[in-house]
Amino acid sequence: MTAPPAHPAHAPHPTHAPHPSLPAERPLLDPAPEYAKWRAEEPVRRVTIWGDNSPWLVTRHEDARAVLADPRFSADVTLEGFPGFRPQSPPRAPGQFFIMDPPDHTRLRRVLIPDFTFRRIEQLRPAIARICGELLDAMTAQGATTGDLVEAYALLLPSLVICELLGVPYEDHDFFQRQAKAISSLAAGPDERLAARKALHTYLGELLALRTREPADDLISRLARDRVATGEVTMAEAVGLAAVLLVAGHETTASMFPLSVVALLRNPDQLAALSAEPALWPDAVEELLRHLTVAHTGLRRIATEDVEVGDVRIRAGDGVVVAVHAANRDPAVFSDADTLDVRRDTTGHLTFGHGLHQCIGQSLARAELQIGLPALFERLPELHLTNRPEDFTLPASTFHGMRALPVG
Repeated sequence: MTAPPAHPAHAPHPTHAPHPSLPAERPLLDPAPEYAKWRAEEPVRRVTIWGDNSPWLVTRHEDARAVLADPRFSADVTLEGFPGFRPQSPPRAPGQFFIMDPPDHTRLRRVLIPDFTFRRIEQLRPAIARICGELLDAMTAQGATTGDLVEAYALLLPSLVICELLGVPYEDHDFFQRQAKAISSLAAGPDERLAARKALHTYLGELLALRTREPADDLISRLARDRVATGEVTMAEAVGLAAVLLVAGHETTASMFPLSVVALLRNPDQLAALSAEPALWPDAVEELLRHLTVAHTGLRRIATEDVEVGDVRIRAGDGVVVAVHAANRDPAVFSDADTLDVRRDTTGHLTFGHGLHQCIGQSLARAELQIGLPALFERLPELHLTNRPEDFTLPASTFHGMRALPVG
């Protein structure tokens, strides 16, 4: 590997040097081991994500926070040189506010805030608990508790909750889950991803049109009635917003659930502490979010000005990948960072991002995990894995997770 420059503050633009490639192959419950080495030795370094596209990789917690909070690092994927994880991606769709900068990001995010306030999500907790109970009833019917936990619980719970919030008929869940998997896949080609997005947007456009004529008490109806009808957003933007929520609202939590179950079963002392002291569950969820960090391809930005990060000057036009999973294991912030500790103070973890692009759905994800995990272990105290963790299937996706989790 090419030696680092003598004066890293004046590092050159990308060359064809053999930088390490991302995303690095990841074990089930931990970041790839290379990240700890890079964080210790070269916390801001060049990597290759495809071809000769070589953005900077940021692995320390302090630097990650600085990049995510700095408006000189743009989230706008349309800027030339933005670090995509695929050689070709579909063009940005209207409503995809999380890959926009202000003022469009601010305008579109503001539309969703009333439905994702802490108070609004707290009002959903009884519905989430009801859904958990119904799914567990189905799992334990006739004494049968074996099967695939992903299909029976981990995927169904967030899917049912986001359907209830949005007003999407749950009988269509097979359709939108297929589209979501294609959109999130790192293995799918650009034509497949674009076709999935078009199919999902067509479906949601028809649903928005229906709710315009026949409104109900759901988010899609409020988009149609309060935002599109008043001219605050276009119909295309409303469709894009609904698609973002539908995909992100179940993919991320569905990835967290099975990993959390495996992590707790692999750490029986931590599970025993939760059984003895259920009040620890909210802290445990934060620790699982920190420890597992399912967004393993990182958060991507591009510098719009020259910026110093650590002892490196990142120049305008350079791409940056913030390795959140590495930052969440930074021993400078979290002592014994690679250990799962449900009593840990996880203040400052970056699983939901940081700064103005912080995840708008974080309160919903927390509520689902805080209700769904203890409900599962309370109803199924003898739950155990029937496969070795190394045998689990890990799809090539922007979200680290499992397609199946056989349990008994």
